[in-house]
Amino acid sequence: MDLPQPFGATDATHHRPGSSVAVTRALPEETAIAMVYDGSTHAVMMATPADVEDFAMGFSLTEGIVTGTAQIASCDVIAHEKGIEAQMWLAEDRGAALAARRRSLAGPVGCGLCGIDSIEAAVRSLPSLSGMGPTLSVQEIAAATDSLRGWQPLHDRTRAVHAAGFLLPGQGVVLAREDVGRHNALDKLIGAMARQGIAPAQGAIVLTSRVSTEMVQKCVMAGCAVLIAVSAPTLHALRLAEGAGLTLAAFARGEGFDLFCHPERLRAKVSDVA
Repeated sequence: MDLPQPFGATDATHHRPGSSVAVTRALPEETAIAMVYDGSTHAVMMATPADVEDFAMGFSLTEGIVTGTAQIASCDVIAHEKGIEAQMWLAEDRGAALAARRRSLAGPVGCGLCGIDSIEAAVRSLPSLSGMGPTLSVQEIAAATDSLRGWQPLHDRTRAVHAAGFLLPGQGVVLAREDVGRHNALDKLIGAMARQGIAPAQGAIVLTSRVSTEMVQKCVMAGCAVLIAVSAPTLHALRLAEGAGLTLAAFARGEGFDLFCHPERLRAKVSDVA
């Protein structure tokens, strides 16, 4: 069975005061995607049915199931009538570690923590990024989300998906992934980077969404020391970023942004730029 298309066309009626007109809209698809390790389902996420192998790899990395691509011996994407399975087989030591901490993580795209069965799992400790990461100019950070716009073909069609991109100093955004879920888009990006051998420490992750706790956790687990977002962070996400050594820039729109923590990776002060 073939994978579903990431979007489809449907009819609607567009209403304005005093008039109505028939229109055709492109809407993104949402499909249940199961992360299956060594024959057991670990998570089921509602996601856009595209870049599934990237999604599986990124999810495995950001959840700490593996620490590198070589620890996934194989990954098969299988389409079923009601959803998709990413069937992965782990290296023996990683399979044993997963079996020891087996948990369910099923939930809608709006919640990245659904199914976690303990407070400790939700507020897990993070590695330190101190001394890692690139140095970026004020102009590069301010222009990051505009640079990401050119990598959003599904958003251009549907106006209903998020994107996560990877920015390299002096080059702008060089890779991006889209999904109806912001967490899924980020996992897909991280997986794509891992599969292509792109080191997260070389650049910055750019988001079209707010910065919640899970988004900070995923960036830090991936080893990326700079996070740039179009919208605001939560207070807890900011505390996590501060503690992990993550440079967090938000409200990055047009020519400006707010820098919340770890300014050591900024080449110039905002006040130095006309």
